[in-house]
Amino acid sequence: MAKKSREGAGCDRPEPKAPAPLTLCRHEPPQRSARLRDGPRPARDGPALLSRPHSLASPPVLSHEFIIQNHADTASYLVTMLLMACLFKDSAKGTIVFFAMQYNVTYTTDDNSDQFHFYDYGPKDIATIFFYMLVAISLHAVIQEHILDKINRRLRLSKTKHSKFNESGQLAFFYLFSFIWGASILNAEEFMMNPTSLWEDYPHSHMLFQVKFFYICQIAYWLHALPELYFQKIQKEDIPRQLCYICLYIAHITGAYILNFQDLGLILMVPHYFVELIFHASRLFYCIDENQQKGFTIWTLLFVMVRLLTLTLSVLTFGFGLARVENPGFSIADGNFNVLPVRIGCLGAVCLTQAWMMWKFINFQLKKWREHVKNQIPKKKVANTKNKRTKKEPNRANCVNGEAE
Repeated sequence: MAKKSREGAGCDRPEPKAPAPLTLCRHEPPQRSARLRDGPRPARDGPALLSRPHSLASPPVLSHEFIIQNHADTASYLVTMLLMACLFKDSAKGTIVFFAMQYNVTYTTDDNSDQFHFYDYGPKDIATIFFYMLVAISLHAVIQEHILDKINRRLRLSKTKHSKFNESGQLAFFYLFSFIWGASILNAEEFMMNPTSLWEDYPHSHMLFQVKFFYICQIAYWLHALPELYFQKIQKEDIPRQLCYICLYIAHITGAYILNFQDLGLILMVPHYFVELIFHASRLFYCIDENQQKGFTIWTLLFVMVRLLTLTLSVLTFGFGLARVENPGFSIADGNFNVLPVRIGCLGAVCLTQAWMMWKFINFQLKKWREHVKNQIPKKKVANTKNKRTKKEPNRANCVNGEAE
């Protein structure tokens, strides 16, 4: 019986398969690759090109991406070529107009002992502005690549803070440089010590070298900011805001330069740049650490004071000072624009701009105040609910599964 059971149990198992017969194979030498045997394969289209990393593929020449990537190199190349052209005698006469101040006027004393150099403005200043606009584009790229981008990689800011950090970083460098330069000119010429010099001896058609160079650089910088909106790939929602203040800067600075109100414009620009420097420096610290908000408080106070200073000096100059000048009249050749329509237009432009800035400032402060109130209300509700629970809660020792016995 035991044998039969074993045999029955063995019948249920599957029989092992017979091993495959062994075959003798002749070892063949390895064949050459198809690329060596048939020659180089033709280039593939489609997925083979898409599999290559995007950074290795250079954009087509004169495409949008190519212009954006190489705009700083192009500007630097043009600046270098113009400077090198001055080394040769034949081309120096034509290229010196790009980087040297034009329309030099020299006055000598009666005994020819002293000479005084002044400058006027004219059409050749357009070439000078173009050259320094190229310099501004190159410096913009250097600051962005070697300073701001390195800081952004370490901080790992969000997309919104990244754009604000870049904008404030560029403007902070410019405002700091312009404030120091403008303040040194005011200190050297002592414009602030004698406010009546703003309208006495008008027209101020003859400028000092530092004053003209300052205005040329200011106009060139704000003109370079227009193509930078395209080169820096500014977000569409930020373009109207930046385009608005860029155009306002260009209009006011160019107007003061052409209408021979350079002294007034310089006095108004220096405190304005100082306030803007504090704002953008505060925003840089805020992007790094949101708890750093003390700078905004200082900016709030100085902003209102500078607006009042701007209105006061403008009313004194256009409303009272120029109206009492002995030589009123309109003369383009002499640079005299002391007529009622020009004075009203200039005063109106300044007042409207200051009113618009105050309106934006008030709306900004009200928005921040409302956000602060909204954030405080939930905290108060949470505190009140916690106090009510502590008063109404029964003894936890008599609670089973959250219900009082």
